[in-house]
Amino acid sequence: MSTGRVRTKKKPCSSDQSPDNLPLRSSGRQVKKKAAEAADDDDEASEKKYRKCEKAGCTATCPVCFASAAERCAKNGYTSRWYHLSCGEHFCNECFDHYYRSHKDGYEKYTAWKRIWTSNGKSEPSPKAFMADQQLPYWVQCTKPDCGKWRQLTKEIQLTPQIAKTYRCGMKLNNSTKTEGSDQCSMPEDLRVAEVSDHWWYSMLILPPLLKDSVAAPFLAAYYPDCVGMSPSCTSTNRLPGESNLVKLEHLKSVPNLTVAGMNKYFQPFYQPNECGKALCVRPDVMELDELYEFPEYSRDPTMYLALRNLILALWYTNCKEALTPQKCIHHIIVRGLVRIRCVQEMERILYFMTRKGLINTGILSVSPDQYLLPKEYHNKSVIIIGAGAAGLAAARQLHNFGIKVIVLEAKDRIGGRVWDDKTFKGVTVGRGAQIVNGCVNNPMALMCEQLGIKMHKLGEKCDLIQEGGRITDPTIDKRMDFHFNAILDVVSEWRKDKTQHHDVPLGEKIHEIYKAFIQESGIQFSELEEKVLQFHLSNLEYACGSNLSQVSARSWDHNEFFAQFAGDHTLLTVGYSTVIDKLAEGLDIRLNFPVQSIDYSGEEVQVTTADGTVWTTQKVLVTVPLALLQKNAIQFNPLLSEKKIKAINSLGAGVIEKIALQFPYRFWDSKIQGADFFGHVPPNSSQRGLFSVFYDMDPESKESILMSVVTGDAVTTVKNLDDKQVLQQCMTVLRELFKEQEVPDPVKFFVTRWSKDPWLQMAYSFVKTGGSGEAYDIIAEDIQGKIFFAGEATNRHFPQTVTGAYLSGVREASKIAAF
Repeated sequence: MSTGRVRTKKKPCSSDQSPDNLPLRSSGRQVKKKAAEAADDDDEASEKKYRKCEKAGCTATCPVCFASAAERCAKNGYTSRWYHLSCGEHFCNECFDHYYRSHKDGYEKYTAWKRIWTSNGKSEPSPKAFMADQQLPYWVQCTKPDCGKWRQLTKEIQLTPQIAKTYRCGMKLNNSTKTEGSDQCSMPEDLRVAEVSDHWWYSMLILPPLLKDSVAAPFLAAYYPDCVGMSPSCTSTNRLPGESNLVKLEHLKSVPNLTVAGMNKYFQPFYQPNECGKALCVRPDVMELDELYEFPEYSRDPTMYLALRNLILALWYTNCKEALTPQKCIHHIIVRGLVRIRCVQEMERILYFMTRKGLINTGILSVSPDQYLLPKEYHNKSVIIIGAGAAGLAAARQLHNFGIKVIVLEAKDRIGGRVWDDKTFKGVTVGRGAQIVNGCVNNPMALMCEQLGIKMHKLGEKCDLIQEGGRITDPTIDKRMDFHFNAILDVVSEWRKDKTQHHDVPLGEKIHEIYKAFIQESGIQFSELEEKVLQFHLSNLEYACGSNLSQVSARSWDHNEFFAQFAGDHTLLTVGYSTVIDKLAEGLDIRLNFPVQSIDYSGEEVQVTTADGTVWTTQKVLVTVPLALLQKNAIQFNPLLSEKKIKAINSLGAGVIEKIALQFPYRFWDSKIQGADFFGHVPPNSSQRGLFSVFYDMDPESKESILMSVVTGDAVTTVKNLDDKQVLQQCMTVLRELFKEQEVPDPVKFFVTRWSKDPWLQMAYSFVKTGGSGEAYDIIAEDIQGKIFFAGEATNRHFPQTVTGAYLSGVREASKIAAF
């Protein structure tokens, strides 16, 4: 039967209950038991005082909570769980509860952030993301030249570009810019900083950095910010209230060419969603293949790379008139936590890569020797460039700016190659060679015009076709024949889909075959005028190819159209390409009248011999001579070029067009043309096709009286053996037929080009001959043993036949040379 007493735990011995009063046989056992219990109590107390981070591989033995948000924050003491953001950044379970639990004080702040994040972003708005985006302290680097230490800002300080740009150790950032003490830089740097540059530290980072208020934000308004390396919580990435992602994207589809206020309309470095086919454009949410090759560590999660690359691109296009340096980028990297240190370190690597590739810090920029664009390890090279055309000068400018020693050898007594402007006409520059920019969006020519402060004249679309006799062709006839002409080319495209090079035929032959079949099958009979208008369109095609269509490949005549081309306006560079070329050449070591006879690359170094017998020794040579000179072995190579390269060289054609420019005492064409930039000449028969088929008004302001026309196709052969006055006479006969209703005055000045007879050029631009392919451009561009490199429009598969293509080939080879 129970006594009714409550059972209680046995009380420990009081002072009067000594072990001496216990039975002897149990005394030893009790002492051991008590000692063991005391040890267990010590272990439990120790475990409660400290707990390691549970993240496998984390080196933090005694984590410290950075948040200090909860009243009972563990700080550097015990918590039931540590939440890991990086090896030097943790927050305690108490601070987690402070924001995550609905009854806690921080919950409202967390949910407000969560709403913004969900509205703008794509990634999960987790507590860890909140802590990284809102609670981690900022780190900033001392800008004192002999210091450079990283300091952690207090939690309440919001980092701005201005603070990052001017910060010095000890600077008080609350209400003043005064520093505490005189030698704050002598204070040691936090030990965690040194760990950030190690690879394992980045591998232990839980969340990738998302930049705040990135300069790239206005360019990327159509994207989820966190998919392009930006924080969804910033006002710069916010949408209008209530605007869904779908609504936002649909709106932007209607304005595909998104431009940033105050920026050149031709600067569109990023693709917009669902957009494709624009040259020199990058996807802001995807790494390019060459980027993955250079930075394989970002293949699994490219967020940091994309954030920094997009920022750098945006900064460059915001101000392309000055070199973009690491120092100019650093203060725009706004992100919380130690990862900002890593971002600054990686930004320098990415910036140098983008500079070397010619994505930034390109064009007509010129830098002094103490400001070279690449680090010293790139400077220990010497290069000789053969040819001072657009390709050679582009490469020379890039290499010079990188800090690489370069000499340019030019055979002629002038620079420019196939860029040659005549400035002797009153008030107007007339290009004997190139003068039109085809597609200005992201075109490096548009970039260089911006750098130089040059305006380009947008060419209008109006082009009246005038018949001999003076009648303007009915536009409906022109449109109908243009439709039929393009339909024929569409049939050519269908025909070639399953054809190999062995099945290739001349383009002219294939067009005639398709046209003949169409007439027979449809029963349609074109009028005599319609046949003549069709001949005009064929002459335009010969203008584009630089050759009679009987020599051009039907399979590969437009091979470059399979790649993204330059979009946007076609413009007339009224000041002439030579303005750009001269600026590229400024300050370079260019030797005129030095034709190269041979290149010997059999030894460790390369020897270049010029016509005067001088032997130049260098490490690398870049050959930029025209295709026609390579075909005629104007330069002897030792060892000989490979059969593969020689075959590629000969599979392309050296196209020729000629020009005539005429200055008149007055503008007799104005009343008929009514402000159009050009007008067409309908040939009276196929034998006169290409003889002055288009006339350009060379003064958009309509002050001067200058026309320029072109000779293409078989007509080039017709005028080749005529003297200049005979060519002029033929041209004036045509003009007087086109303006028969009025008096056409004699010109007061004129010129006729002779590109085919220039011994150091012999051509205008390349084309793919029958049986050839676009691959030939790539084969010609291949370097030999990392010693001999090739550039020029005939080495640019994507953009052949243009000054832009030649320029870009030079930039490409400069990048390759710098990387070797």
